[in-house]
Amino acid sequence: MKRFGGLLILLAVIAIATIFYLRQRNVSNVPGQGAESPAMVTAATGSGANDSIIHLKGLIGGEKTGLLKDPEVIKILREKYHLEVDSDKRGSLAMVQEDQPADRDFLWPSSQVALDIYRESKKPMVRSEILLNSPIVLYSWESVTEALLRKGIVQKKNNTYYVVDFARLVQSINKGVTWKDMGLPQLYGRVIVYSTDPTQSNSGNMFAGLIANTLNNGNVATEDSLQQSLPSLKKFFDDQGYMDSSSETIFRQFLAKGIGDKPLIVGYESQIIEYGIDSASDPKMESRKKEVRLLYPQPTVWSSHPLIALTDNGAKLIDALQDPQIQQLAWTKHGFRSAVGADNNVKSLSVTGIPSVIENVIPMPRSKVMEKILEGLK
Repeated sequence: MKRFGGLLILLAVIAIATIFYLRQRNVSNVPGQGAESPAMVTAATGSGANDSIIHLKGLIGGEKTGLLKDPEVIKILREKYHLEVDSDKRGSLAMVQEDQPADRDFLWPSSQVALDIYRESKKPMVRSEILLNSPIVLYSWESVTEALLRKGIVQKKNNTYYVVDFARLVQSINKGVTWKDMGLPQLYGRVIVYSTDPTQSNSGNMFAGLIANTLNNGNVATEDSLQQSLPSLKKFFDDQGYMDSSSETIFRQFLAKGIGDKPLIVGYESQIIEYGIDSASDPKMESRKKEVRLLYPQPTVWSSHPLIALTDNGAKLIDALQDPQIQQLAWTKHGFRSAVGADNNVKSLSVTGIPSVIENVIPMPRSKVMEKILEGLK
């Protein structure tokens, strides 16, 4: 009997333990409850950080690739704002003209014109904000710059080169002036400023607007003025022959091939600053950088970078990118001037010849005028 009684007690203990185990197991399957809840375990070990991360998808102008791939920027977005950004490169005009899939959170073109075109299309938009700026500039070489200095087209002021007679440069190009005429017989053919395709790439598009203004006697181009200037504008770009579709590509090829390939190109101020950081560990490219000259047209035009939020999550990225740390990194490592009031101290840059302030700027033509320019150039 004692053995039988002991067996009953043992079975009772096992039954109670089994019931307790099953009840605890059921509780642990409810999120946030139970001693062994997965949420509690991962929180305790720190491996649950991904649970709160918001993954964003969008399109960007290629010149901002380095910024969004910057490990420091990625870390700030992730740790401070719980955002992770997946972006693809696309031309500024192309991205605002195509239909947007439901899972796309943002567009980040490189011009106010692209934003205006998107607004006029009446496509969905939660919010937009210009976050960064970069002026359109010319890139050249020491001997070319010296020749332009002798002709009075370029002047050097406070260690910065300015194209003070930009209209004369444009006229020389359209008249077929050769590099030999400029005192550079070693360079082949006519004087040309190479740009990206204005119908595909923003830097080429911005430059087309600047040329249209120049051909309108330095006034902002209008639909009426285009009737006279469009043939000259078309010739200016047709004479280039093949045009790249990426600002990043033309700049890298300019550096790689040297003066004989393209003596003058159009780009963004930001590119030389970012390149100055990237080339620091490359002796060959570091020496090439010393030969490059940065020329500021007078007047120039601003390339603004408005982020277009297509979803509420996209709007969170607008707020995050205004973070002072990100704005500082955008300037010192990637060359973008702040559009939200952050300090852009040129002394913090690794590249010399950058002016503290861009003073001589002309507005871009209205979006309707730019659309007519693009139609004419196609």
